[in-house]
Amino acid sequence: MSEPAIQPNEAPPQPTLRARHALLKRLADVVSLPASRINAFERAVTGDLLVDMLRLATPEDRMRVAQRLAPLAELPNSLTRLLLRDQPEIAAILIETCPALSDSDLLSCALDASEEHRWLIAGRREVPEVVVEAVVRAAEPANVERLLRNVTAHFSQPALEDATALSRTHRELVPHLLRRPELRPSGAYVMFWWAGPEERRTILQRFAVSREPLQEVSEDVFPMAAAEGWGDPVSRKALQFIERRQRNRAAVDKSPFDSLEHAVAQAGVAGVSRETASEIAYLAGLKPLTGAKILGDVGGEPLAILCKATGMGREDLLALWRSTRRPETGPDGAIHPDLARVQTTFDMLAVDRAQTVLRYWNWSLSSALTPALMKAIREGDMEALDEYSAPERAAMLALAEDFGR
Repeated sequence: MSEPAIQPNEAPPQPTLRARHALLKRLADVVSLPASRINAFERAVTGDLLVDMLRLATPEDRMRVAQRLAPLAELPNSLTRLLLRDQPEIAAILIETCPALSDSDLLSCALDASEEHRWLIAGRREVPEVVVEAVVRAAEPANVERLLRNVTAHFSQPALEDATALSRTHRELVPHLLRRPELRPSGAYVMFWWAGPEERRTILQRFAVSREPLQEVSEDVFPMAAAEGWGDPVSRKALQFIERRQRNRAAVDKSPFDSLEHAVAQAGVAGVSRETASEIAYLAGLKPLTGAKILGDVGGEPLAILCKATGMGREDLLALWRSTRRPETGPDGAIHPDLARVQTTFDMLAVDRAQTVLRYWNWSLSSALTPALMKAIREGDMEALDEYSAPERAAMLALAEDFGR
């Protein structure tokens, strides 16, 4: 009896592919055999054959194979690479649960696959440092946030610095960065400039550390440096950070103001001019660039840090507040919430800890600047961050917005 004729516009019947499904399952079973049943070469050859079939298999077939292989402690490399670059829902089976994935497997996936794959990696348990660095450098805010929330992910300092740099434009990352135990004061101090009020409070409470241990171990070094006429710029710069005295007493002799308080009081009455701002900075032992950054800060907390670190009082803080023409009262006539917040910041800080923050800002925002760094800041060359030291990187991040105006 002849076969029925195929009608026009009628598709030919599709094969059931039972043999293909069965063979895929058998090959996956062979790859899954324990080492006592199959040697490494046999497993590798089987894996290569399975890879060749999977390239032409349906997503459903690849899904079934991935589910079969995910619990294994050892997988052929070619098979791993193929499945990790598959559709996210297939790759997820291995990324989320497979113990056989090496750091190299995950790193290769993070570098070569899609944003969705990096999202899956960011949620995996025990993400190693090198893989975290690759995911963070892709600069995808949602993935970086997921990594920061992942308490089992291991952040290196370069990865934290990259995440800190990203938080300048994606400020929702700041509170998650502050929860990471790996974060160091240098990262927190530079992040202060774009952090919100609550995050700034956290930074000051957690990272405004004392310099007393440094002062104790270097006490006898100050006379040595003085005897040498402070001729060594390396030790002089470090000792300027360590020393207890904040104000520049020598600047008073050259200043038109009798004291730092006098300069602040005048600014409170007449407003702060460029010249007065520079004098306040010099008298406070700061570079003008640091002083300008503090006086121009939108939140106002740096004013409290400046006053506490230099030994000024609440009335001086109020004068500085007035000098920048900030509101003192709200619509209801009560003290303005921003001023109240800044006064609270002043009250909560110890002098030595305020000095640590102020010294670091001065060190990173001015002393660390070089012509090459200034050029990189102006050109917005964030890719060049790795070439610079910690204070230079801090300056680059903190000043990027100012130079862009």
